[in-house]
Amino acid sequence: MTMYSANQLSQLVNDYIEKLDFARAPYGLYDPITYVLSPGGKRIRPVLMLMAYNLYRSDVETILNPAAAIEMYHNYTLLHDDLMDRADVRRGKATVHKKWNENTAILSGDAMLVLAYQLMAKVPEERLNPVITLFSQTALEICEGQQLDMEFEQRADVKEEEYVEMIRLKTSVLLAASLKIGALLGGAPVADADRLYHFGMNLGVAFQLKDDWLDVFGDPAVFGKKIGGDILCNKKTYMLIQAMQRAEGAQRDELFRWLSAEQPNPEEKIAAVTYIYKETGVKELCEEQIERYTRLGLESLDQVGLPEEVKQPLRHLMEGLIDRKS
Repeated sequence: MTMYSANQLSQLVNDYIEKLDFARAPYGLYDPITYVLSPGGKRIRPVLMLMAYNLYRSDVETILNPAAAIEMYHNYTLLHDDLMDRADVRRGKATVHKKWNENTAILSGDAMLVLAYQLMAKVPEERLNPVITLFSQTALEICEGQQLDMEFEQRADVKEEEYVEMIRLKTSVLLAASLKIGALLGGAPVADADRLYHFGMNLGVAFQLKDDWLDVFGDPAVFGKKIGGDILCNKKTYMLIQAMQRAEGAQRDELFRWLSAEQPNPEEKIAAVTYIYKETGVKELCEEQIERYTRLGLESLDQVGLPEEVKQPLRHLMEGLIDRKS
């Protein structure tokens, strides 16, 4: 059986998405879709779907429609997230609401959601019900995660377990569903499809924790976004939640002074909060949690009833995602 590398599968997805021609009227609706789907993203989710399918079958080109659907849906969520977060940059480029306007971001995003469902519905009829059911449940859970994320902005008492549940819903479920859909389409036993789902779930938590870490400690030249954005908007990340619990005395007063400042100097606030993260040990604590969820994910992958050499590409991909610099 032919086994494909992640890079080969990513190229397949890129080539396929490039052939999805959206150069049609009204151009104000479709041009932003072409813009956000242009090469530059990691294509992690469709690659995971294809890799899970490739564990059982070689003809990965037959499921490029649902793979493209996952990527379309993911970019739809990013488009709306950027609008809600008032983010200026995504993958080193202006976000849609900055390049066009907010109404365009909303409407083009809505169109992407419809297009994603149209592509996902092209799976073989005998697999359509479980695939659409999982896809729809995942889409709803992501909305739940986004709502929790917004509610956390208004709370100062968010607990670690609440945050992990939020990122499970907002980030992990789409990675997990990508793997499970790929496995189901490949004819995997239900038990193995579920194990791959749990692998993706833990991968997603580790991935988001690493994203939080990179937002503070990453290199802006390779991260693709401004460093410290989460700090500036008081986003309840794992590190901020832990720092709020661990800081004491003058250190705690300093942290909450920056959190309540109405128009702080951005560079000063980022530097001050980053220093508190280091002093309270939450930088290392976050790194430990990244390692923990990575280990849990790999344990689920180990339980999949296939030879180790077949699963090795997924293991390498997970390790690469967690060790990434951007």
